Amino acid sequence: MKMMAVFRLLPVCWLLLGPVPARVLHPLPVLWVLPDRDRLVAPAVRLALQDLRRQPPPLGNYEIKLQLLDSQCDPAESLKALFDALWAGPDYLLLFGGACPSVTPLIARSLPALNLLQVSFSASSNRKWNGNLFSTVPSDRALNQATVKLLQRFRWTRVGVITQEGPRLSEMKKDLNRQLLKADVQVVFWGSLSEDVCSSLRRLKEQDVRIVICQLEEESVSSVFCCAYRLNMLGARYQWLVVDGGTAGWRLEGMDPGCTASRLLPAAGGSIRMQMRALGNTETPGISGQTPQEYQDSYLRQVTQDGSKVSPLHTFAYDAVWVAASALSQVMETVKLREKYGSQRNVSTTGEEVRRTLLEAMKETQFEGVTGPVMFRNGERMTSIELIQLQSSRYVVVGDFNTSTQQLRVLNQLLKFPGPGPARDRTLVFVQRQHVSFLLYSTLSSAAAVTIFITLTVLFLTVLRREHGPGAQDQLLLLVLLLGLLLASSSVLLSGLDEASWSRWTSQLLCSVRLWTGSLGLTGVFSVLFLRSWRLHALCSVRRRPAGCALLLLLLDALLLGSWALVDPLRRDALQLGAQSVSQDEVVQLVSECCSSSNMQLWLAAVCGYKTALLGLGCLVACSVRTLGVFVVAAFSASGLLGSLLTAHNPPVQLCVTGCLVLCCNLFILSWLFGPKLLRRHGSELQQPAAAREDEDEDEDGTRLSRLNRQMKTRTAQLDAEMENISLMLCETCRPAARRRDPGGLRSVTWSHEAQVCPEDRNPEREPLSPDSINSPDHVRRRLSVQLPILHLSYLPGGVSASSSGLFTTMTSCSPETADFLSVHDDDFLFP
Repeated sequence: MKMMAVFRLLPVCWLLLGPVPARVLHPLPVLWVLPDRDRLVAPAVRLALQDLRRQPPPLGNYEIKLQLLDSQCDPAESLKALFDALWAGPDYLLLFGGACPSVTPLIARSLPALNLLQVSFSASSNRKWNGNLFSTVPSDRALNQATVKLLQRFRWTRVGVITQEGPRLSEMKKDLNRQLLKADVQVVFWGSLSEDVCSSLRRLKEQDVRIVICQLEEESVSSVFCCAYRLNMLGARYQWLVVDGGTAGWRLEGMDPGCTASRLLPAAGGSIRMQMRALGNTETPGISGQTPQEYQDSYLRQVTQDGSKVSPLHTFAYDAVWVAASALSQVMETVKLREKYGSQRNVSTTGEEVRRTLLEAMKETQFEGVTGPVMFRNGERMTSIELIQLQSSRYVVVGDFNTSTQQLRVLNQLLKFPGPGPARDRTLVFVQRQHVSFLLYSTLSSAAAVTIFITLTVLFLTVLRREHGPGAQDQLLLLVLLLGLLLASSSVLLSGLDEASWSRWTSQLLCSVRLWTGSLGLTGVFSVLFLRSWRLHALCSVRRRPAGCALLLLLLDALLLGSWALVDPLRRDALQLGAQSVSQDEVVQLVSECCSSSNMQLWLAAVCGYKTALLGLGCLVACSVRTLGVFVVAAFSASGLLGSLLTAHNPPVQLCVTGCLVLCCNLFILSWLFGPKLLRRHGSELQQPAAAREDEDEDEDGTRLSRLNRQMKTRTAQLDAEMENISLMLCETCRPAARRRDPGGLRSVTWSHEAQVCPEDRNPEREPLSPDSINSPDHVRRRLSVQLPILHLSYLPGGVSASSSGLFTTMTSCSPETADFLSVHDDDFLFP
């Protein structure tokens, strides 16, 4: 029985343990665009194809047949070879490879027209044109995103960029510029390695750039750090960020004999490199059945056997084979199911519908490769970008950037900087605004308030004692002068106000008000004093309305200031002064705020031009009449303008200089014009008896000039009567002249002194006087017209000075009111 059971099991064992028929592999033609520089990845591709054959179905049912196409890294030759291969056949399902930067973008743009897909292991930059290109290498855009995230992590907003020329790096530079603008990061300087490397770095140093982003190829890193060492751009003040898209570490080999590794390490120490993760760190087997480290060991053994070099892209090429195999096997299985259960038979594997299915399969590809998780989003590989820092000749991974979640992870415990912390992106500038101290402003404002109070008091008294008639013009001029003093004093109060906490519109309005008060105040005061000197100079030969002239000058000033305000209004500008260095990274910047406009110099020249002409004319007129007031106001005005312009950068000093000059000028005018009047009035009140004081109080509305004129008119009438009596008495005492004839018949005449004064001969027997006689009536009247005024003025209080003799002829042509007006004291000439 036992033997029978054994024989019965033999057929089953033969079926289980007997020879198994060979598995039929379905070939999948794929065109491999392989330039000479990428032949180093051939061992990795061969390992992938071998591992693919050992896979169970459905991956194990298909065999990828790679047809080589040498692109020679030439766009024209690549396109020609591609079209020849597509024409000769077979019908390729997709393209593989193409790591040449100058060829890959061109072929990728033509893929939609050729109805093909491409699986590559080279970085792509423009997804708008590369919609049918799927690369296992992260795009340059991901590297730029990691760079921007790192800048935001340490709050660096001011950088400089050094780039290298090349097709891929040019696109990478454009994308970096877009992302920096979006992140509000200021790029101070863009440098290029096509020029002298050291000159570009020198310009970065001159512009105080601390954070430098380098987009370089691996072989150019040493030359950059060599120049950085020569320019002393190293240490805690500088941070270098290198973005090259490679996967290998730096090789700091000085190409210049003066730059050895011992000198390059201090310059590159602390620099951070954005590097694609070339090998996963998981210990779980991936789609190929191997862990990343197991694959690494297999690849190194294969390279050693072949005697070739290690390619930095071998891991990405290995995963690219699995991406193509996974998508193609999925499409083939879909086609088989459609043929088996569908109505169509013998569906072509190169149809348009199959291409769409292959495109969807590529987008949904997701597995664990030797480079980490492999998946695509919008055609871009989602992976991690490593942040590697050079620390004492060692490369340390200090963080990573996940392109899928857009999150940056920094290992602070591993990150080391040459200084106490991250470098600053600029010199720390502390802005110190120069402002007027409270003590200075309170002192000047108190003095200005006292001046305004005195001026208002005088103005109030002047309005109360207003006059009508000839004195109204003089009182109107006095009002203009006092208003000018008020405006000038008010400008001092406005000049010291702090405008830091005010709105922009309020600051501009205050600038205009300050200009108007100062300018109109000066014009009002000086125009009145100028007209006073002009009237003293011209006397009675020129008769005009002085108040109208003063108002005309004020109107001219207002028109000019109004044009300035409308055409080019004043605004508040900040003037940067010298910087004071506090430490190596800290500077105190002094800032002064002032009122300015676009054409400030032109408007100042126009305003100061006509005022200077008016001041000069006033000084000439005042010199001729020897009046002190005009000279003092002109000197104060010129000094105030010069001091304001010279101290415009220092508001406290400007306020102190201009405020003191304006207030001193105002107080001088008040004391010069009204001080003597108060003293004389006070002294006369002490000397007058009580009855006279009562009479003066009753006649309070009259001015001293009117009273003095009335007294002079009365005295003049009395003197005229006395002089007429004296003339009659002299004529009565006249003696007749003795006439003698000499023997020769000539006539000699002897006149007495009385005869010369007497207008006519009282002896009727005498012959009438001839018209040529010295005692003729006409000659006598002429002598009286000269002698009587002299006699009249000799009786005036104080007598007549010799310098007044030249005024007699002029006075004879004046009106009675003008003659009375000129007879008063000089201080009362204008202001009673």
